[in-house]
Amino acid sequence: MAGGDIENRGGGAKRNSNSINDSSGGSYISSSTYMIDDTEPQWTSWLVPVFVVANVAVFVVVMYVNNCPKHKLVGKCVARFLGRFSFEPLRENPLCGPSSSTLITCIWLHAGVIHLLANMLSLIFIGIRLEQQFGFVRIGILYLVSGFGGSVLSSLFIRNNISVGASGALFGLLGAMLSELITNWTIYTNKASALLTLVVIIVINLAIGILPHVDNFTHIGGFLTGLLLGFILLPRPQLGWLEHGNIPVRTGLKSKYKPHQYVLWVASIVLLVVGLAVALVVLFREEDGNEYCTWCHYLSCVPTSKWDCNQNN
Repeated sequence: MAGGDIENRGGGAKRNSNSINDSSGGSYISSSTYMIDDTEPQWTSWLVPVFVVANVAVFVVVMYVNNCPKHKLVGKCVARFLGRFSFEPLRENPLCGPSSSTLITCIWLHAGVIHLLANMLSLIFIGIRLEQQFGFVRIGILYLVSGFGGSVLSSLFIRNNISVGASGALFGLLGAMLSELITNWTIYTNKASALLTLVVIIVINLAIGILPHVDNFTHIGGFLTGLLLGFILLPRPQLGWLEHGNIPVRTGLKSKYKPHQYVLWVASIVLLVVGLAVALVVLFREEDGNEYCTWCHYLSCVPTSKWDCNQNN
């Protein structure tokens, strides 16, 4: 690991706009959009590449277990030359992947090659930059807990269908980028443009989730979990607060963080703990979340004349 934590660094801010596609065809904004420009060394990113390898490895295992030629007639599988790694017919899985019976809800699973490639590109562009800034511990916690939160919300509202939860962890990183910008608002320049760009990207990605075949509850759950964790794990010290807590006399700083950062930190802890606790209680009591929120199903799919959500979601 190279260098110290981002907490030990200050300086001005520069903005660069970069985005990539998400797992559903939307866009993710790179954290370099509002990265701190300073001379201190950054963390070396190794955890995010490990996550990428783990996701790819799990997909290979799933395809091996799926073994399309074993349960499909000759010629029905896509790319049959791949043997047991060939894909299910496109009418069953348009994302070039296994059958639904091979899948379970998990943050390491992907519905197909298209889903896997899009998510891994998103993870590389977003995750590596965040890990370089904040270290592997905090970003690892963000990724795993956000994926868990997304899967919990999905399990509450999607009771009779199978979905994969890898996108929830990525939306958690996106939510953390928003809370990081908010809680560290005073140290950035071009605040309005950075916030507007990030909000637009978030709205586009969540809007895509109302299409059929997309589990938007995983996206929303992961995003909200990451948003709260960002307030908890990613606050930056005030400019002028030096390493090891030494405070120059000229700054007059009495606290490492600003008052609003402490308020957001406490509120986020309470909301995260209470929210996950309530969700888990309802889940383990095997209750349907749709009974508590009769309109929430529209968050994942809005029926139109082109599709029926009951059949396609």
